[in-house]
Amino acid sequence: MTRDQLLDRIELGWSAFQSSYAGLPEERLLQPGVAGDWSVKDTIAHVSWWEDESLTHLPHILAGGRPPRYSVTYGGIDGFNALMTERKRELSLAEALAYAEETHERLLAFLQTVPDDQIATETRFRRRLRLDTYGHYPIHTEMIRRWRDESSHARDGC
Repeated sequence: MTRDQLLDRIELGWSAFQSSYAGLPEERLLQPGVAGDWSVKDTIAHVSWWEDESLTHLPHILAGGRPPRYSVTYGGIDGFNALMTERKRELSLAEALAYAEETHERLLAFLQTVPDDQIATETRFRRRLRLDTYGHYPIHTEMIRRWRDESSHARDGC
């Protein structure tokens, strides 16, 4: 895989994620139910904090290190997600959207600096990147789309 192919894959997933909630009014973006009590705003923050995690841990991976284990530090991924949900819950919609854009732009800029050999093949670096980004976006894109479909059917009386 080339850098351009990787960036295209990330951008394709990111665009699909953004389109999953495009056009929704603010009150719908704040309505819980997308995933448990998460709203679209909460889901946007969730996707963004995983991009932020990439930016925290990918440089360590490049240097030959290993990121801390979530099972040890947080009691698992669910524990980390619960902690971050509480930390990000108070963000306004505008703040969550700005956080998403800023974090995504920092990620893309960082990826411009990564050695080609870390991108070309399935390395630990690329595996972590996939899990936090282009492998992660579709999960939440689909959740939001399903929620939109289900809630529009409910509003239509179906």
